[in-house]
Amino acid sequence: MLPRNRRPTPPGEILRHEFLEPLGLSQKELAEALGITRVRLSEILRGKRAITPDTAFRLARFFDTTPEFWLGLQTDVSLWDTLQAHGREYEKIKPVKTAA
Repeated sequence: MLPRNRRPTPPGEILRHEFLEPLGLSQKELAEALGITRVRLSEILRGKRAITPDTAFRLARFFDTTPEFWLGLQTDVSLWDTLQAHGREYEKIKPVKTAA
């Protein structure tokens, strides 16, 4: 369920504050461990790049989480952003009446 009054926390913020900082990992160390560029990781941490399935698998393997965890965080942000941008358009759509 999406929060109503605030944007969900982006996965990059969670990655930084819940994983990198507590473990004392640098961006360079994590990028090397994941096999991705520092630019890619930096963009994720700054919210300029989305978590892809590939990145989700890499993070899940390294941090012993699941890809669904990382993709779920990204999906929440993406849904929120889309709803904020197009919510009024969606309200104009009339649901179809189906036979019970």
